Amino acid sequence: MDLLGVPSFVSLIVYFVLLAVKLYAFVNSLLWTPEHYRAADKWNKQGWSITLGFAAALQVLQWFVYIPGLVNLALTIVAFVYLADVRPALASLRRR
Repeated sequence: MDLLGVPSFVSLIVYFVLLAVKLYAFVNSLLWTPEHYRAADKWNKQGWSITLGFAAALQVLQWFVYIPGLVNLALTIVAFVYLADVRPALASLRRR
């Protein structure tokens, strides 16, 4: 493998990892009822589902069209916030 192919290979891996994270967050947001979001005192289900679905769709579209990096970064942060803050709060409701 030549040295020039390494950065593009790493970019491809990062692309698919971020796509998997966003898809996982989106699918997970669909599994909870609106009552769970209210009980956890988080933003509503519709808001999270639309935002995370939009993030996953833009990640896929990025393969075909130019999406500014700042937009992708912001939507990646949204997915990580959901996974780090909202998902654990929703899951803790099940254990009570």
